[in-house]
Amino acid sequence: MSFDDNLDRVVARHEEVANLMASADMPAPDEFARLSREYAELTPIVEAITEYKDATQEAADLAGMLADAETDADMKELANDEFQALKDRIPELERRLKMLLVPKDEVDSKNALLEVRAGTGGDEAALFAADLFRMYQRYADNRGWKFEILQVQEIGIGGYKEAIASVSGRDVFRYLKFESGVHRVQRVPVTESGGRIHTSAATVAVMPEAEEVDVKIEDKDLRIDVFRASGPGGQSVNTTDSAVRITHLPTGLVVSQQDEKSQHKNKAKAMRVLRSRLYEQQLAARDAERAAQRKGQVGSGDRSERIRTYNFPDRRVTDHRIGLTLHALDAILSGDLNVVIEPLIAEDQAARLAEIE
Repeated sequence: MSFDDNLDRVVARHEEVANLMASADMPAPDEFARLSREYAELTPIVEAITEYKDATQEAADLAGMLADAETDADMKELANDEFQALKDRIPELERRLKMLLVPKDEVDSKNALLEVRAGTGGDEAALFAADLFRMYQRYADNRGWKFEILQVQEIGIGGYKEAIASVSGRDVFRYLKFESGVHRVQRVPVTESGGRIHTSAATVAVMPEAEEVDVKIEDKDLRIDVFRASGPGGQSVNTTDSAVRITHLPTGLVVSQQDEKSQHKNKAKAMRVLRSRLYEQQLAARDAERAAQRKGQVGSGDRSERIRTYNFPDRRVTDHRIGLTLHALDAILSGDLNVVIEPLIAEDQAARLAEIE
């Protein structure tokens, strides 16, 4: 399909959606809401198409005037000035339009499940995992998102062996999806008396939070075990069998939850995590197929991929996927993550744009 054909298709769909919404046969509420969202998404694209087509048509008309021998000199001079201005403007209008036409990932608007786990490095890795978890919590606060802690496994000195949170708000997954992978820290641990710099790591996984309509889970595919909670987070509830472990038999995925005093609440939280992990598996299979066809890609989203280094002696953060280095460690750990995330989004958009050109 040519570029112009693609534009015509978008305009036609925008008109079709408008007619469906105004139809005498009123759509059901859920369908009307879906059409409204689609109409709202298409409207700025159609406006940009109109502006682009108007400019190209005007340039064609001016070119005709300039080529016409009967056009007087003064008119040609005016026409030439306008024509040159349009020649400079049209490429920018086309670039902006192509960016609007870049296919959006349908899960970008979803909420996210954020998991941070200590990796290599012992206690220092757990302390770093806690630093990362707080960094994301501050980032969520900065963006006005809700940050709901689902589970935390602490170690004695304030570090986290594992921490899981649900992050909800506008376009959460779009902004957090590139955080999946291995985050490395270089610093002098608080437990190090000799002042030597150690390298430790933590693993981050960001998954779109699945709704029931996204993943169908059959009761027969689940084994649910209950047990007494223990350890940090469970001391006050370990007199009853409130902790829950859910095993998804077809895949072998296991999710445990014990932070709540209520068995029912622990089960509900565990099901949220399980549903999102199953959904991630489905998306990973889809993305692997797409990745084989893509010209460029910002990281694989693989949790084993080293994506970023936090160097404390130099107050430096380096994202290895795009070669970005920032001497803004303190600000980033305080939640100013946009300075890293926005370049990643821009790089991804450029790769997607290359696919439609």
